[in-house]
Amino acid sequence: MNAWLHADWPAPAGVHALTTVRHGLGVSAAPFDELNLGNHRSATGDEPRCVARNRALLVEALQLPSAPRWLRQVHGTYVARFDAGAPDGSRPGGDAPSLAHEPIASTHDAESAGARRAGIALADAGCEPEADASVTSTPGVVLAILTADCLPVVFASRSGDEVGAAHAGWRGLAAGVLEATVQTMQADARDLAAWLGPAAGPRSYEVGMEVYDAFVGNDWRDGAAFTSTRPHHWHVDLYALARRRLVDAGLDPARVHGGNFDTIADPARFFSHRREGRTGRMATLAWIGR
Repeated sequence: MNAWLHADWPAPAGVHALTTVRHGLGVSAAPFDELNLGNHRSATGDEPRCVARNRALLVEALQLPSAPRWLRQVHGTYVARFDAGAPDGSRPGGDAPSLAHEPIASTHDAESAGARRAGIALADAGCEPEADASVTSTPGVVLAILTADCLPVVFASRSGDEVGAAHAGWRGLAAGVLEATVQTMQADARDLAAWLGPAAGPRSYEVGMEVYDAFVGNDWRDGAAFTSTRPHHWHVDLYALARRRLVDAGLDPARVHGGNFDTIADPARFFSHRREGRTGRMATLAWIGR
């Protein structure tokens, strides 16, 4: 059994994208068995040494050109740019992406908060930048997103010289993380393709009024993505919400691919926070071959 599934999209030559599954590689014990790649014990509870080993095994098995650039994900809209010339992986100063959305959560000191308001995804030495998406034009840089029901979205330019990856749970989708990623990429939106990876499916993911209001309260068109299940509860189609946002951001709908998974209903392949509570994380990777 392969420990990953390749993105099912017509990627440009040299562009690679995939999502890991929970078995086929790795050393984590239940309930994180086996290939848990999430290293935040507050979120998963797995042993750090097991996660470190899993990450090393993944690099080796895939023969990655470099170690993945992990993020400290906070369900926000900030985008890290990982390009040559930025030693910590972020783009400082005037080269930082200018984002249209404020962060959902703020946990740093005043100096860090000021930098985040300027759209900078910060990274202390040896740390992961606080962001929920990343972009690169540098061959060999491997972008990484962690999920366990949230939606991973991979982007590639038509020429294959730029890729992006975004972590889009319902909070990130509502706040505009996909639009922020498109805006940060140098390629024109009309020249981008996107792949929607494994996420909670529309027949399994039940939500309440908070989620419904976050979308339909701001745009009545989102109502089509909600199916009533009981009073004040709905099944939500994250894929439909993402497709509409990508098209509104300028992507050709014919170039938006994937979206046929359900992490909640597929325990053999996927971790699911909604299904299991304490569980591991899959990784979605994207990179340009050297």
